[in-house]
Amino acid sequence: MLLVSADQDNEPPLLRRESLFPGVPDEDWNDWHWQFRNRITSLPQLARFVSLPTARLQQLQEVTRNFRFGITPYYLCLSDPADPHDPIARQSLPAIEEYLYRNTGEDDPLHEEHSGIPGLTHRYPDRVLLVISNTCAMYCRHCTRKRIMGEGAVRPVDLDRMIDYIKSHTEIRDVIVSGGDPLMLSTSRLEEVLSRVRAIPHVQIIRIGSRVPCVLPQRIDAELCGMLSKYHPLWINVQFNHPRECTPEATRACDMLLRAGIPLNNQSVLLRGVNDDAETMRALIHGLLRMRVRPYYLFQCDPVRGSEHFRTSIAKGISLLEQLRGHTSGLSVPTYVIDLPGGGGKVPVGPEYLMHYDERAGTAVLRNFQGRVFPYVDPSHDREPEAPSQDASEPPAPVRDDSTVVQVQGALPAHAGEPVSVSESAPASVAP
Repeated sequence: MLLVSADQDNEPPLLRRESLFPGVPDEDWNDWHWQFRNRITSLPQLARFVSLPTARLQQLQEVTRNFRFGITPYYLCLSDPADPHDPIARQSLPAIEEYLYRNTGEDDPLHEEHSGIPGLTHRYPDRVLLVISNTCAMYCRHCTRKRIMGEGAVRPVDLDRMIDYIKSHTEIRDVIVSGGDPLMLSTSRLEEVLSRVRAIPHVQIIRIGSRVPCVLPQRIDAELCGMLSKYHPLWINVQFNHPRECTPEATRACDMLLRAGIPLNNQSVLLRGVNDDAETMRALIHGLLRMRVRPYYLFQCDPVRGSEHFRTSIAKGISLLEQLRGHTSGLSVPTYVIDLPGGGGKVPVGPEYLMHYDERAGTAVLRNFQGRVFPYVDPSHDREPEAPSQDASEPPAPVRDDSTVVQVQGALPAHAGEPVSVSESAPASVAP
């Protein structure tokens, strides 16, 4: 399998198909049904490809009792299982840390199960989430929906109730179809879902969330793309977390979707030991742009049970954004967001560039990506006019001041363009 060249990645390419799956003809290898049937889903299967000493095997048996796993032959070939720190294996293969942290975190940290209709979450006014499947091509070790995964865990989907709910809420204009992975449904079953959603007059756009282009790109074929193209405007949010995933196979899959008129946004998850350094993140977002996939979100890893070892500090995420903004094109910089536990929704977080703002005076102080500080003045017609002089004998009229003053801790430089260290530019606050 040919991966991206070394100058496009921060690690050397790995050519592992012939050593792990010798003799498999291209006809089978490129057939997504073959890939799915031959997933590695048990420890005895995994032991054929990865050295599992007895002690480690016993530990991993405890892990798989809590969290099942499955990985496609294609994705396994992107990894180096002999490397204990391999970023691909870290996302896909069970690890003892999952057992050690099995009681840390929540099964449903985002409170998605608090709807009256199973699989439906209506958190924001104009959009709704439909979880229509519990099957994935690969079970990511950091997944926030581990609680519903597994072919043996039957999760009934009442599509009629979901559709009736959307019909009765005319404020809904955006429907996100998720899972599991919707693209692992049969093409006919997925079309049934999409056609019924598209038939609702007030639904403007449909979005699908999927890792298939990354972990099983063979699934993206002409039949699927032809069906999807019937339900525009339709978007797909993909998840690539490491530059090694940006393979020619993934590029081909994304190209087919794009040629079917489907825009692609990437939603990475910030994962300790996978992509939590600037070099890796920069290589990832540049690889995505070459594939014509827009870096959209960088999610803070959710506090889901068994995933504590993947989580980073918020400071780490902000630092990564600081090292990207201004140092590469703005198109490639994702929005760093935290999906708040308890169902609070997504909150964008990032470096603070507005150091001081006085709405009444119409003046601001901002810093750029180099740490240099500059003044800025609002247009004159937006500033509050000065009050006319008043007779001293008259009592002053009460004045309601709703203007905003944003200020940052610490002293500001005396002259425009002078540098200020990032540590000096503490988060801005709004004065009462």
